[in-house]
Amino acid sequence: MGFWIFMLIMNLLIPFTMIGYGKHFMRNAPKEINAVFGYRTSMSMKNRDTWTFAHHYCGKIWYFGGLILFPISVIVMISVIGKTKDVIGTVGGTLCGVQMIPLIGAILPTEIALKRTFDKRGNRR
Repeated sequence: MGFWIFMLIMNLLIPFTMIGYGKHFMRNAPKEINAVFGYRTSMSMKNRDTWTFAHHYCGKIWYFGGLILFPISVIVMISVIGKTKDVIGTVGGTLCGVQMIPLIGAILPTEIALKRTFDKRGNRR
């Protein structure tokens, strides 16, 4: 049971991270454009307007993605209560890999939205 609890906690880290940072980024982007923290791509770092837009857009995707992933993750992990450590580890690891898809996948729609909203120099269209 201890390993199951550990895997449950580990598999809830990604949805909680997406919900927390998503909500934070929807409200406000990091104050300074920087190469350490935040949504950092060449397009998002053009100017303050692109920086704020990218964080707001990606924040929405992460927030709602995390809200969807959270109950799914709990249901999947509940389905393996009492199973062997191998089954729990395999299901938990697979779930973690699946959770990474929307976490990293948020880059594509955010970059598309940036390119539709701004020109190559970062000016609004």
